[in-house]
Amino acid sequence: MQQIFLLILISCIASGSFAQNGRLWNNRKCAVSLTYDDAINVDLDNVIPALDSVGLKGSFYLSGYSGALSARIDEWRSIAKNGHELGNHTLYHPCAGGPGRSFVTPDYDLNRYTFRRLVDEIKMTNTLLKAIDGKTKRTFAYPCGDTKIGDSSYVDLLKNDFVAARGTVARMPAIKQIDPYNIECYVINGETGDQLISLVKKAMETNTLLVFLFHGVGGGHSLNVSLQAHSQLLHFLKQNQKDVWTAPMIDIAGYVKDYNKK
Repeated sequence: MQQIFLLILISCIASGSFAQNGRLWNNRKCAVSLTYDDAINVDLDNVIPALDSVGLKGSFYLSGYSGALSARIDEWRSIAKNGHELGNHTLYHPCAGGPGRSFVTPDYDLNRYTFRRLVDEIKMTNTLLKAIDGKTKRTFAYPCGDTKIGDSSYVDLLKNDFVAARGTVARMPAIKQIDPYNIECYVINGETGDQLISLVKKAMETNTLLVFLFHGVGGGHSLNVSLQAHSQLLHFLKQNQKDVWTAPMIDIAGYVKDYNKK
Protein backbone atom coordinates (compact mmCIF):
# COMPACT_ATOMS: atom_id res chain seq x y z
CA MET A 1 0.00 0.00 0.00
CA GLN A 2 2.82 2.37 0.88
CA GLN A 3 4.53 1.58 -2.41
CA ILE A 4 1.35 2.39 -4.34
CA PHE A 5 1.00 5.73 -2.54
CA LEU A 6 4.65 6.52 -3.25
CA LEU A 7 4.19 5.80 -6.93
CA ILE A 8 1.13 8.05 -7.05
CA LEU A 9 3.04 10.81 -5.25
CA ILE A 10 5.96 10.57 -7.66
CA SER A 11 3.57 10.61 -10.61
CA CYS A 12 1.82 13.73 -9.32
CA ILE A 13 5.09 15.57 -8.84
CA ALA A 14 6.39 14.53 -12.24
CA SER A 15 3.22 15.63 -14.02
CA GLY A 16 3.02 18.92 -12.16
CA SER A 17 -0.51 18.14 -11.02
CA PHE A 18 0.10 19.75 -7.64
CA ALA A 19 0.89 23.02 -9.41
CA GLN A 20 -2.15 22.60 -11.62
CA ASN A 21 -4.39 22.61 -8.54
CA GLY A 22 -4.48 26.35 -8.91
CA ARG A 23 -1.54 27.89 -7.11
CA LEU A 24 1.03 28.07 -9.92
CA TRP A 25 0.85 31.85 -10.34
CA ASN A 26 3.19 33.02 -7.58
CA ASN A 27 1.15 30.79 -5.26
CA ARG A 28 -2.15 32.19 -6.55
CA LYS A 29 -4.86 30.80 -8.79
CA CYS A 30 -4.30 33.25 -11.63
CA ALA A 31 -2.37 36.32 -12.69
CA VAL A 32 -3.85 39.66 -13.74
CA SER A 33 -2.03 42.55 -15.35
CA LEU A 34 -3.60 45.99 -15.64
CA THR A 35 -2.21 47.77 -18.70
CA TYR A 36 -2.94 51.29 -19.95
CA ASP A 37 -1.96 52.58 -23.39
CA ASP A 38 -0.98 55.84 -25.08
CA ALA A 39 0.27 58.03 -22.19
CA ILE A 40 -2.86 60.13 -21.77
CA ASN A 41 -3.71 62.58 -19.00
CA VAL A 42 -6.36 60.36 -17.40
CA ASP A 43 -3.62 57.83 -16.61
CA LEU A 44 -2.17 60.31 -14.16
CA ASP A 45 -5.39 62.06 -13.16
CA ASN A 46 -7.71 59.06 -12.72
CA VAL A 47 -5.87 55.76 -12.93
CA ILE A 48 -2.88 56.31 -10.67
CA PRO A 49 -4.96 57.63 -7.73
CA ALA A 50 -7.32 54.66 -8.11
CA LEU A 51 -4.48 52.12 -8.23
CA ASP A 52 -2.61 53.71 -5.35
CA SER A 53 -5.73 53.79 -3.20
CA VAL A 54 -5.83 49.98 -3.20
CA GLY A 55 -2.10 49.34 -3.41
CA LEU A 56 -2.07 47.82 -6.92
CA LYS A 57 0.52 48.45 -9.64
CA GLY A 58 -0.14 48.95 -13.34
CA SER A 59 1.77 48.94 -16.62
CA PHE A 60 1.64 52.13 -18.69
CA TYR A 61 2.64 51.90 -22.34
CA LEU A 62 3.94 55.29 -23.43
CA SER A 63 4.34 56.72 -26.92
CA GLY A 64 7.09 59.32 -27.07
CA TYR A 65 5.09 61.86 -29.07
CA SER A 66 2.37 62.14 -26.42
CA GLY A 67 1.78 65.63 -25.11
CA ALA A 68 0.77 64.17 -21.75
CA LEU A 69 4.23 62.60 -21.55
CA SER A 70 6.29 65.65 -22.46
CA ALA A 71 4.26 68.01 -20.25
CA ARG A 72 4.24 65.75 -17.18
CA ILE A 73 7.56 63.90 -17.18
CA ASP A 74 8.13 64.46 -13.46
CA GLU A 75 4.82 62.75 -12.67
CA TRP A 76 5.67 59.76 -14.86
CA ARG A 77 9.04 59.54 -13.13
CA SER A 78 7.30 59.63 -9.76
CA ILE A 79 4.89 56.79 -10.57
CA ALA A 80 7.77 54.66 -11.84
CA LYS A 81 9.57 55.17 -8.51
CA ASN A 82 6.35 54.03 -6.82
CA GLY A 83 6.42 50.66 -8.59
CA HIS A 84 4.33 51.22 -11.69
CA GLU A 85 5.80 50.04 -14.99
CA LEU A 86 6.61 52.33 -17.90
CA GLY A 87 6.48 50.31 -21.12
CA ASN A 88 7.41 51.09 -24.72
CA HIS A 89 4.57 51.86 -27.14
CA THR A 90 6.81 53.27 -29.91
CA LEU A 91 7.68 56.87 -30.64
CA TYR A 92 4.80 57.79 -32.97
CA HIS A 93 2.31 54.93 -32.51
CA PRO A 94 2.35 53.70 -36.14
CA CYS A 95 -0.54 51.43 -37.15
CA ALA A 96 -1.28 49.71 -40.43
CA GLY A 97 -3.75 51.73 -42.48
CA GLY A 98 -6.69 50.22 -44.32
CA PRO A 99 -10.44 49.65 -44.01
CA GLY A 100 -11.74 50.77 -40.62
CA ARG A 101 -8.47 52.57 -39.87
CA SER A 102 -9.34 56.13 -40.88
CA PHE A 103 -7.43 57.39 -37.84
CA VAL A 104 -4.12 56.27 -39.41
CA THR A 105 -2.36 59.15 -41.16
CA PRO A 106 -0.03 58.59 -44.14
CA ASP A 107 3.02 59.76 -42.17
CA TYR A 108 2.51 57.08 -39.53
CA ASP A 109 1.03 54.28 -41.58
CA LEU A 110 3.01 51.20 -40.58
CA ASN A 111 2.73 49.89 -44.14
CA ARG A 112 4.90 52.82 -45.28
CA TYR A 113 7.61 52.15 -42.68
CA THR A 114 10.87 50.33 -43.25
CA PHE A 115 12.04 47.89 -40.62
CA ARG A 116 14.99 50.15 -39.85
CA ARG A 117 12.78 53.17 -39.27
CA LEU A 118 10.50 51.23 -36.93
CA VAL A 119 13.34 49.70 -34.93
CA ASP A 120 15.14 53.05 -34.69
CA GLU A 121 12.01 54.73 -33.35
CA ILE A 122 11.41 51.93 -30.84
CA LYS A 123 15.02 52.10 -29.62
CA MET A 124 14.74 55.88 -29.33
CA THR A 125 11.67 55.43 -27.14
CA ASN A 126 13.63 53.03 -24.93
CA THR A 127 16.26 55.74 -24.50
CA LEU A 128 13.56 58.26 -23.58
CA LEU A 129 12.00 55.91 -21.04
CA LYS A 130 15.40 55.12 -19.51
CA ALA A 131 15.93 58.85 -19.03
CA ILE A 132 12.65 58.94 -17.10
CA ASP A 133 12.87 55.83 -14.92
CA GLY A 134 16.52 54.73 -15.20
CA LYS A 135 15.57 51.15 -16.12
CA THR A 136 17.09 48.95 -18.80
CA LYS A 137 14.61 46.03 -18.78
CA ARG A 138 11.28 46.77 -20.40
CA THR A 139 8.20 45.34 -22.10
CA PHE A 140 6.61 46.47 -25.34
CA ALA A 141 3.04 46.87 -26.61
CA TYR A 142 2.27 46.67 -30.34
CA PRO A 143 0.32 49.76 -31.46
CA CYS A 144 -3.10 48.61 -32.65
CA GLY A 145 -1.86 45.05 -32.12
CA ASP A 146 -0.04 45.20 -35.48
CA THR A 147 3.02 42.96 -35.64
CA LYS A 148 3.82 43.19 -39.35
CA ILE A 149 5.01 45.63 -41.98
CA GLY A 150 3.18 44.42 -45.03
CA ASP A 151 3.40 40.65 -44.89
CA SER A 152 6.58 40.48 -42.81
CA SER A 153 6.66 40.26 -39.03
CA TYR A 154 8.91 42.52 -37.00
CA VAL A 155 8.50 40.52 -33.78
CA ASP A 156 11.94 38.88 -33.94
CA LEU A 157 13.59 42.30 -34.21
CA LEU A 158 12.35 43.16 -30.69
CA LYS A 159 13.53 40.13 -28.78
CA ASN A 160 16.96 41.48 -27.83
CA ASP A 161 15.51 44.71 -26.44
CA PHE A 162 12.44 43.56 -24.50
CA VAL A 163 11.54 41.04 -21.84
CA ALA A 164 8.14 40.52 -23.48
CA ALA A 165 5.55 42.15 -25.73
CA ARG A 166 1.77 42.46 -25.47
CA GLY A 167 -0.58 41.92 -28.39
CA THR A 168 -4.34 42.46 -28.62
CA VAL A 169 -5.88 39.01 -29.17
CA ALA A 170 -8.57 38.29 -26.55
CA ARG A 171 -7.63 35.08 -24.75
CA MET A 172 -6.58 33.85 -21.32
CA PRO A 173 -3.60 31.55 -21.89
CA ALA A 174 -2.35 28.86 -19.56
CA ILE A 175 1.16 29.46 -18.33
CA LYS A 176 2.65 26.90 -20.74
CA GLN A 177 0.77 28.41 -23.69
CA ILE A 178 2.07 31.95 -23.38
CA ASP A 179 4.05 33.44 -26.24
CA PRO A 180 6.13 36.05 -24.38
CA TYR A 181 6.38 38.22 -27.49
CA ASN A 182 2.68 38.27 -28.26
CA ILE A 183 0.89 38.06 -24.92
CA GLU A 184 -2.88 38.09 -25.33
CA CYS A 185 -5.16 40.63 -23.68
CA TYR A 186 -8.71 41.95 -23.49
CA VAL A 187 -9.25 45.40 -24.99
CA ILE A 188 -11.75 47.14 -22.72
CA ASN A 189 -14.39 49.50 -24.09
CA GLY A 190 -17.62 50.18 -22.24
CA GLU A 191 -17.74 47.08 -20.05
CA THR A 192 -19.43 47.27 -16.67
CA GLY A 193 -17.70 46.49 -13.41
CA ASP A 194 -19.53 43.16 -13.23
CA GLN A 195 -18.31 42.23 -16.71
CA LEU A 196 -14.71 43.03 -15.81
CA ILE A 197 -14.99 41.03 -12.60
CA SER A 198 -16.47 38.07 -14.48
CA LEU A 199 -13.28 37.92 -16.57
CA VAL A 200 -11.21 37.70 -13.40
CA LYS A 201 -13.44 34.96 -12.04
CA LYS A 202 -12.95 33.00 -15.27
CA ALA A 203 -9.16 33.38 -14.95
CA MET A 204 -9.38 32.10 -11.37
CA GLU A 205 -11.40 29.08 -12.48
CA THR A 206 -9.08 28.23 -15.36
CA ASN A 207 -5.75 29.13 -13.68
CA THR A 208 -4.76 31.41 -16.53
CA LEU A 209 -3.26 34.81 -17.26
CA LEU A 210 -5.65 37.72 -17.76
CA VAL A 211 -4.34 40.98 -19.20
CA PHE A 212 -6.59 44.03 -19.32
CA LEU A 213 -5.91 46.73 -21.92
CA PHE A 214 -7.38 50.11 -21.01
CA HIS A 215 -7.23 53.39 -22.87
CA GLY A 216 -9.61 55.98 -21.45
CA VAL A 217 -10.70 55.59 -17.83
CA GLY A 218 -13.41 58.11 -17.05
CA GLY A 219 -12.86 59.76 -20.45
CA GLY A 220 -9.84 60.89 -22.41
CA HIS A 221 -10.12 58.39 -25.27
CA SER A 222 -12.68 56.96 -27.69
CA LEU A 223 -12.07 53.54 -26.10
CA ASN A 224 -13.26 54.13 -22.58
CA VAL A 225 -14.43 52.54 -19.35
CA SER A 226 -16.23 54.34 -16.54
CA LEU A 227 -14.50 55.30 -13.32
CA GLN A 228 -17.05 53.23 -11.42
CA ALA A 229 -16.44 50.06 -13.46
CA HIS A 230 -12.68 50.46 -13.15
CA SER A 231 -12.95 51.03 -9.41
CA GLN A 232 -15.15 47.96 -8.95
CA LEU A 233 -12.52 45.85 -10.71
CA LEU A 234 -9.68 47.20 -8.60
CA HIS A 235 -11.53 46.59 -5.36
CA PHE A 236 -12.37 43.03 -6.40
CA LEU A 237 -8.72 42.37 -7.19
CA LYS A 238 -7.70 43.80 -3.82
CA GLN A 239 -10.28 41.73 -1.95
CA ASN A 240 -9.12 38.57 -3.71
CA GLN A 241 -5.37 39.11 -3.60
CA LYS A 242 -4.86 35.78 -1.82
CA ASP A 243 -6.04 34.07 -5.00
CA VAL A 244 -5.23 36.63 -7.68
CA TRP A 245 -1.70 37.85 -8.37
CA THR A 246 -2.02 41.38 -9.77
CA ALA A 247 1.30 42.65 -11.07
CA PRO A 248 2.92 44.72 -13.84
CA MET A 249 3.54 42.95 -17.14
CA ILE A 250 7.29 42.91 -16.68
CA ASP A 251 6.99 40.99 -13.40
CA ILE A 252 4.53 38.46 -14.80
CA ALA A 253 6.56 37.98 -17.99
CA GLY A 254 9.71 37.31 -15.98
CA TYR A 255 7.87 34.83 -13.79
CA VAL A 256 6.46 33.01 -16.84
CA LYS A 257 9.90 32.70 -18.43
CA ASP A 258 11.42 31.33 -15.23
CA TYR A 259 8.52 28.91 -14.72
CA ASN A 260 8.71 27.57 -18.26
CA LYS A 261 12.43 26.88 -17.92
CA LYS A 262 11.70 24.26 -15.27
